[in-house]
Amino acid sequence: MSEEDNMTDTQRRDFLKLAGSAPALGLLGTVSTARAGKNGRVVVVGGGFGGTIAAKYIKRFDPSVEVTLVEKNPVYYTCPFSNTVLAGMNSMDRITHDYKKLAQNNDIKVIHDEVTAVDPDGKKVSLKDGKALQYDKLVMSPGISLDFNALEGYDESAADKMPHAWKAGSQTRRLRTQLENMKDGGTVIIAPPDNPFRCPPGPYERASLIAHYLKQNKPKSRVVILDSKEKFSKMALFQDAWAELYGNMIEWWPKSQGGEVRGVDIAKMRVLTVDDYWKADVANVIPPQRANQIAQDTGLTNESGWCPVDQANFQSTLQDDIHVIGDACIAGAMPKSGYAANSQGKVAAAAIVSELRGQKPPEPSWVNTCYSLAAPQYGISVAAVYELEDGKITGVEGAGGVSPRQAPTSTRTMEAIYAKGWYNAITEDMFT
Repeated sequence: MSEEDNMTDTQRRDFLKLAGSAPALGLLGTVSTARAGKNGRVVVVGGGFGGTIAAKYIKRFDPSVEVTLVEKNPVYYTCPFSNTVLAGMNSMDRITHDYKKLAQNNDIKVIHDEVTAVDPDGKKVSLKDGKALQYDKLVMSPGISLDFNALEGYDESAADKMPHAWKAGSQTRRLRTQLENMKDGGTVIIAPPDNPFRCPPGPYERASLIAHYLKQNKPKSRVVILDSKEKFSKMALFQDAWAELYGNMIEWWPKSQGGEVRGVDIAKMRVLTVDDYWKADVANVIPPQRANQIAQDTGLTNESGWCPVDQANFQSTLQDDIHVIGDACIAGAMPKSGYAANSQGKVAAAAIVSELRGQKPPEPSWVNTCYSLAAPQYGISVAAVYELEDGKITGVEGAGGVSPRQAPTSTRTMEAIYAKGWYNAITEDMFT
């Protein structure tokens, strides 16, 4: 999608209100629940933006299906809105959610354990506690693995000193503490990976909200983005916001200007580019990503490190009766975002229930909306609708769009309000 706004102001405002207040049903034809379908066992691996939704909507479409959700952690920290914690706008409680209401309200069995293996031939999921779960259909929504070997000197132990904070939780707390302890006049370096990766606008929202914190508390400091790309999501909108809100506090160095990071020197707190190095007081190094290790071990990934799927229903093209959704899958034009995973989870749920009934799945369609905050009262967004064309998920021309560049303060303020509504709605959809 270009950086041009493809909607009229009124159309775009109505679209964003809808997207910000209630996650759409994937723009999907409703699966009839007038009669219970034949019983089946569905296991869902991963309790994030895709897995919770797939589990919930399978039960909603057919209450007779036995659904088990397996998630290692008893609480889930959302990556969306984790940047507001770094900025001091919210506490960790704001992004922390448990699974009690999801289980109780939807008759879903939730197991907090680690999946150690998946046997596609035997249709069995093995857990760390030694138990095994049989399934008729398996939904894999495992998220990402960070490729710690991609950058010289950067591994899991290095993330203690140079946190990635790309999986929210303890890493979010660590990065926040480092920002609090940094001296005024310090340098914060953010090193985003090359595409594809989880939440494409996330590093640039992070730069914005860290700059907001610094402007309020340590105004002599700066944020340097060392990027391995030449452009990024909502680029013009972010750069306009940086100039308006932060002056010269944020610097962006693309690959062509020496921004590509090749490694780190933990002992000297230096980030190494191809031709130089940068001294950091705080370094947020986000390594390249691929599908989570369990997806790789199950034989769901190809040479790209991601999971190819039939994009009509997210059935794996490499293993039978396994659907892969969310960040781990290859989903055509859809980005790796929370709202995309939500939309994919509903499409996969409808397809699975239809297949268990021996029926043809409804024609799918998808939607994605992504908000970013450049400051507490300054929001920008991108929205898109997708359809299936020749077996591939493609954007619907003329549907959606990005925030207009020349917009009054009131528009930015309203989009910040919509962002909060979006977060409240999507997490309620996930966890209740």
